[in-house]
Amino acid sequence: MIGDIYHICNRGIRKEKIFDSESDYFRFVLNLYRLNNKGESLRINPNRKSIDDFPEQDKIVEVLKWTLLPNHYHLLLYEKVDGGVLDFVKRLGNSYTKYINIKREASGYLFQNSARIIHITSNRHFLYIPLYIDLNLLDLIYSKSKPRKINIKKSLTFFKNYKWSSFRDYFGNRVSPFAKIINKDLFYEYFDTNTKDYHKELCGFLKAGEYEELKDELVKEKLVNLAG
Repeated sequence: MIGDIYHICNRGIRKEKIFDSESDYFRFVLNLYRLNNKGESLRINPNRKSIDDFPEQDKIVEVLKWTLLPNHYHLLLYEKVDGGVLDFVKRLGNSYTKYINIKREASGYLFQNSARIIHITSNRHFLYIPLYIDLNLLDLIYSKSKPRKINIKKSLTFFKNYKWSSFRDYFGNRVSPFAKIINKDLFYEYFDTNTKDYHKELCGFLKAGEYEELKDELVKEKLVNLAG
């Protein structure tokens, strides 16, 4: 429905990598921009490394958060037009699968299943979902074995410098080439928070070591899948 929030996640078939190189990550990020348009996708040269001067979109969704990891991805989307989220997610999957199959000289499925499109309706989970999406990057720093001892400073530094996430556009020391993809103002308005409060909440989860508990609860509530 227009005005609602959705968590999108998918992973590679047999948990295999969907991103082999930086150019693969960039192609997916480029698609987050050019496919978010009513009617035809925007025609953009894929060799360009910034979206600052790309043509303006007539958006079907607002992208609030995104995170790409080697074998899966997470998105937080706000629906702007009826059916916009479903249309956008289908475009993303089809376009990126076609690109990878051509590159690998392969055919068939890239992703394990159709992307999970999870309608977020529970007030108590609203802020947990973006926190989960941001904190998913911990899996790139620390072993997945439990319990994990988290170094907050190390984690935040990694988050702010990791290219393939919207985190650095919220909290990084400089604006990334992909800043136009997300709508930060809408995120803060919709979730009734601000930069300082959200950062404090995130640090609180890191300090208390609550990421695993958060992840387990969201899986139990079927608000995430086991992608990450």
